[in-house]
Amino acid sequence: MSHTGSGKGLINSIYLFVRNYTLTWKVGILQGYKQNGSLLDYGCGTGDFLNKCQDNGFEITGIEPDADARRKAELTSGQTVGENIAAVKGKKFDLITLWHVLEHVADLKEKISQLKELLNENGIIFIAVPNHESYDATFYKEHWAAYDVPRHLWHFSKENMKSLLSEINLSLLEIKPMKLDSFYVSLLSENYRNKEKNSISKFISGFLTGLKSNRLAKKEKNYSSLIYIARL
Repeated sequence: MSHTGSGKGLINSIYLFVRNYTLTWKVGILQGYKQNGSLLDYGCGTGDFLNKCQDNGFEITGIEPDADARRKAELTSGQTVGENIAAVKGKKFDLITLWHVLEHVADLKEKISQLKELLNENGIIFIAVPNHESYDATFYKEHWAAYDVPRHLWHFSKENMKSLLSEINLSLLEIKPMKLDSFYVSLLSENYRNKEKNSISKFISGFLTGLKSNRLAKKEKNYSSLIYIARL
């Protein structure tokens, strides 16, 4: 869905509405660390986040392996978007972002190590991934949408993400929740688990599960998705 920008159906329409809201929120997270500067968005999809960052004064660069999404990103941002890391060889960035991308990457450690080498001194990397220890994950079990097998190659918890960053010599600064993800993921999961139920019933059940997931996450910070913010 992030690659197509499609708004067909109730859940996709909700996704697009929430996405538009979260674009501003994501930029705000970056600006909490740096008001402007050079930004690489790895796995930039159709370029909406890139474009929003550009509108807020960042010097943007995008990488997107999917050809269709890459073309849309170039139209959206007005910038050339690379297919892979080789496209930005020799460049350095103040900020690097991966929004729900790392779970799709086969060569996990190698890719983060390569991105680390692209950071300027005091550069910061933001990595958002699903959290399989969240309440919605344990509630929906094999129907949890964020498992997304086989597209998701890895499943993350706070502990294994901390360990991964440490192995690559990145210093974890902060972990931030993506609270709206619990609602969207729960809505998708309801659809997978209860295909026969009507849309309104699935919407209500998914919304209530998402609400409960966020409420229970407050103590251990085990939200449905988490952003790991790290620096050299």
